[in-house]
Amino acid sequence: MVLKVGVIGIGSISDMHIQAYQKHEDVELVAFCDLSEERLKEKGARYDVDQLYTDYQELLANDSIDAVSICTWNDTHAEISIAALEAGKHVLVEKPLSMTVEEAEAVEEAVKRSGKVLQVGFVRRHADNARILKEFIDADELGEIYYAKASILRRLGNPGGWFSDISKSGGGPLIDLGVHMIDLSWYLMGRPRPVSVSGNTYKKLGNRSHIENLSFYQAADYDPTHNDVEDLTNALIRFENGASLFVDVSFSLQIKEEETRAQLFGVKGGAEIEPELAIVTEKHNTILNVTPQIDHLGFHFEKAFTNEINHFIETIQTGGTSIAPVEDGVELMRIIRAIYESAETGKEIYL
Repeated sequence: MVLKVGVIGIGSISDMHIQAYQKHEDVELVAFCDLSEERLKEKGARYDVDQLYTDYQELLANDSIDAVSICTWNDTHAEISIAALEAGKHVLVEKPLSMTVEEAEAVEEAVKRSGKVLQVGFVRRHADNARILKEFIDADELGEIYYAKASILRRLGNPGGWFSDISKSGGGPLIDLGVHMIDLSWYLMGRPRPVSVSGNTYKKLGNRSHIENLSFYQAADYDPTHNDVEDLTNALIRFENGASLFVDVSFSLQIKEEETRAQLFGVKGGAEIEPELAIVTEKHNTILNVTPQIDHLGFHFEKAFTNEINHFIETIQTGGTSIAPVEDGVELMRIIRAIYESAETGKEIYL
């Protein structure tokens, strides 16, 4: 069965979706929607898509479209997801699922009513390094995982544009980067129920737009004068089974070099999944660092998105269950919002 797919929001991240759809033999990419007519014309021509909309409701009214990817600003994820589900479309929505817990729960209810697939864009779950490590974890090679640490620390990495506008993004590095690292760690830990969080946010450095001689990614509509999101967030998350996760993420930080790292610690072994997959174990009274022999030891952006899109299509076709269901998107939003609340109140927040 060939599925007809539309993409709503065709900024930079949408290219990963579009290119993966175009490689799938059971997908026909038929429609784009974006507020920018100029961007619609440019990408429509680039990808040979001629059904172009500036109103997502018009795209959803097209009965021939079976599924959509939602790659818009965070503040519209829930609204468009619900509308798409009510229009009978399957949905792949970029992370985070929403801006608030209430919105996330409303999306979950819409999924239940519609019976359609909604997959949250937790792309790191789909990377080859995560898949392989999960096979080791499921085989009990690490034993009970009781602690994890995860970081994405940028020294000059505020993308600007909607990312630095809290009314559109809902926050800074926590909701943009932290959601990835919290989700990946939580997923590999077996998705234990979170019971409390304690977090801090800092606005000390701003977007550091005055820095010279170093380049960095700038989102569409970059405006160095607008930035009302945090520079840095750190948090300790405690789970019902006694395990804990420490995470820190930054857009701006006085750090020597940027760092991406995620580590898991179990009673029988440990693992580092980023920057490169490695497994730590004990054999014959000796500690071993084991390096899997695979093509991509680290997170491979394009391959992970291809895997994610392929999984979305397979779930629709088979009626199976996504490995990134709406329930997980709701739980991550509870954690994210609790961290921001903890930072604001200076208190530990119980979930």
